[in-house]
Amino acid sequence: MSTRSNPDDRVTLLQGTLDLLILRTLLHGAEHGQGIARAIQKQSEDVLLVDHGTLYPALQRLEARGWIKPQWGTSENNRRARFYELTKTGRAQLVRERSQWRQLVTAMARVLGPEPTEG
Repeated sequence: MSTRSNPDDRVTLLQGTLDLLILRTLLHGAEHGQGIARAIQKQSEDVLLVDHGTLYPALQRLEARGWIKPQWGTSENNRRARFYELTKTGRAQLVRERSQWRQLVTAMARVLGPEPTEG
């Protein structure tokens, strides 16, 4: 996963962040891989770009853990595609990971403190 800015300025996401984003995206319903990537890009206002080399191994990992389940279907451009759906276990995992992420963000904000003012 990367950001749209200069490739030298790409943000390295913490391990598991993509998993959380995928689970959250599938909360809205089943979606195929490219649709998941587009949804993350759109919801992040083009800051987060998910490349296929990162997305598909993550989908396989989530499927192996039982958090998502695939089903063949037809995409909006009339192509055969695997659609992924959140499982009950995946929904529970999303709740846990979302909570952990919020705790991390709060702790990081405390350590970083307020932005210094100029002047």
